Amino acid sequence: MKVLLKKLKENALLPLRGSTFAAGYDLCACIDNPMLVAPHETVKIGTGISAAIPVGWFGAVFARSGLACKEGLRPANCVGVIDSDYRGEIIVAVHNDSSEERCIAPGERIAQLVILPFLETEFAWTEELPETERGEGGFGSTGK
Repeated sequence: MKVLLKKLKENALLPLRGSTFAAGYDLCACIDNPMLVAPHETVKIGTGISAAIPVGWFGAVFARSGLACKEGLRPANCVGVIDSDYRGEIIVAVHNDSSEERCIAPGERIAQLVILPFLETEFAWTEELPETERGEGGFGSTGK
């Protein structure tokens, strides 16, 4: 599959995988100067790119595990969604979960993009749902 990208800023970087079989493509901060993120603060960081994701697919923006676990920086919405008809700049809302100020450098890998298929769905009201063994059990009802 080919996803066309448009470079919106001269210093934008192409998303790249960290290893041969990585599912995610790293998105990099396209900023001119280092950006400080206060504890428990959210900042929006542009990537300097826009994308034409094919119809039937979407871009899912996930945390980079090392950045989230070691630095406490993750996407504020946990998983961002880039729809196939969106043509604006890919922006990552980065949240600092730590109790220390963090610095994001220009070009730093801030999140990862995974292109995923989706099924178009039609919703309809009904009076009854089919029975299952689990039924209405939730929030730990199936055990640890």
